[in-house]
Amino acid sequence: MTINEKASKWLESRKIDEASKAEIDRMLKADDDTELMEAFYKDLEFGTGGLRGIMGVGSNRMNKYTIGMATQGLANYLLKTYPDQELKVAIAHDSRNNSREFANVTADVFTANGIEVYFFDGLRPTPELSFAIRHFGCQSGVVITASHNPKEYNGYKAYWNDGGQLVPPHDKNVISEVAGISSIDEVSFDRDESRIHTIGKEVDEKYLDAIEAIRQAPDEVSNQKDLKIVFSPIHGTGITLVPEILKRFGFENVKVVEEQAEPDGNFPTVVYPNPEEREAMSIALKQAEDWDADLVMATDPDSDRVGIGVKNNEGEWQLLNGNQTGSLLIYFLLKKWKENGKLNGKQYIVKTIVTTNLIDEIAREYKVDCYNTLTGFKHIAAIIRKLEGKKEFIAGGEESYGYLISDFVRDKDAVASCAMIAEMTAYAKDKGQSLYGMLMEIYETFGIYQEQLVSITKKGKSGAEEIKKMMQDMRTNTPEKLGGSQVVTLLDYDAGTEKELTSGKTSELDFPKSNVLQYITKDGTKISARPSGTEPKIKFYISAKQSMAGKSYAEAYEQLTDKIDKIITELGLKS
Repeated sequence: MTINEKASKWLESRKIDEASKAEIDRMLKADDDTELMEAFYKDLEFGTGGLRGIMGVGSNRMNKYTIGMATQGLANYLLKTYPDQELKVAIAHDSRNNSREFANVTADVFTANGIEVYFFDGLRPTPELSFAIRHFGCQSGVVITASHNPKEYNGYKAYWNDGGQLVPPHDKNVISEVAGISSIDEVSFDRDESRIHTIGKEVDEKYLDAIEAIRQAPDEVSNQKDLKIVFSPIHGTGITLVPEILKRFGFENVKVVEEQAEPDGNFPTVVYPNPEEREAMSIALKQAEDWDADLVMATDPDSDRVGIGVKNNEGEWQLLNGNQTGSLLIYFLLKKWKENGKLNGKQYIVKTIVTTNLIDEIAREYKVDCYNTLTGFKHIAAIIRKLEGKKEFIAGGEESYGYLISDFVRDKDAVASCAMIAEMTAYAKDKGQSLYGMLMEIYETFGIYQEQLVSITKKGKSGAEEIKKMMQDMRTNTPEKLGGSQVVTLLDYDAGTEKELTSGKTSELDFPKSNVLQYITKDGTKISARPSGTEPKIKFYISAKQSMAGKSYAEAYEQLTDKIDKIITELGLKS
């Protein structure tokens, strides 16, 4: 089917509203067909995080019709998978423009298909949606969010009965069901109000109670209850629960960044609502500096990621990256579990293959198993599900600022993470140490690990083809050296192989297939290449390490920075 034919088919649908038809007609008649092509050249597909795209009219856009088709496909799959059960799903949404409307469309389609819907009465963090699925015994759930993407985007994350995002075979089966819907006219949009169950504060209380139950250092928090914390929800859902959980943990000196406290899908004070970006954290950092605070935290719009700022030894504010925060959390948790006599050899943690190997080193020191899995928290959730009842999950995380403590949620949880990061800071301060000082303690013990992410955006159909070619070139042209060290191992997660380049020996990888490549050098440097499943990007993760012996942190940092810059140049990634 050509792009024009696909657009015309939308025009002919009896369920498309007149405003959308007028927009399609305008694109069809325009002299330049670029807008039409971008809107209709493909259908939105489930990636590592479900649907995500720019809002607008078209099969490649986020709108009520693409959401309706995705929901109809998910409903069809649920009805086939659980033919003799009463079906229940939970639905939540963030603060983005159209999120409530899209959540209502999702509820329309589910109820029209005879499925009971547990629908939050207002915006809520994504981790609470995961919690609600398990709390109500739902077979599935959906949250409407585009996480930390720009304001033009929205998205649709689908979850299974364990509260984790869809994994094989369910993800591919849902995609097949969606692909089998040849017309929007096949989607049932007729809402059955009797199947809507509004949920609110009562679920908030249960979720907050679960977070309170994982406290590690209540005495230290009591001693440091005046710890100065600056928090920003960056116009998102964090405002609903983060200040409350900090209060419940015992922190009495929390300042919310007022300019960013109001939920607003236009994100008026930032370019990107992403706590990984210094620009998004700039207002909070300025307030922290003026107030001489101890800690800065900011969550993304759906509150599954958190970024933090700490003071270094010179009293300057420094943002920690996701690998550093994740390493601190694992170090703190394992330290406290050991202090409290709770480590008995049956505990484990989980991280992704592109996350720092420093976490593996910390886990080894504490004799706790560390499982590595593919990028995406759904894979962490899958391991938790696999080991449920056999081993005890402590925590997990990934370099992209997402962490999970305990298993009552099965996705990144910035609400619980904010509480744990604040508690960790209080623990350090009670020992006469800053969080930055604790990080230096980790480096002195295990060596410095330094990571850098290079993200290259390639938009549209041509961009997708460029990304595909980049991955092909990396597979067929493995460099002999990177950063002055010989490349000794090539891991191809798409082919499912690990090749030792010096001997030529090839073995199988025990991972699901995924379009990821990794080069490992003789000195332990790790370079990973991975096209994003949710954005038009290809990402390169570079991790280098060295001992702190005989060096200051500044000296070691500079050497590692030079090495990473050299690798970026050698791979042709300099802009």
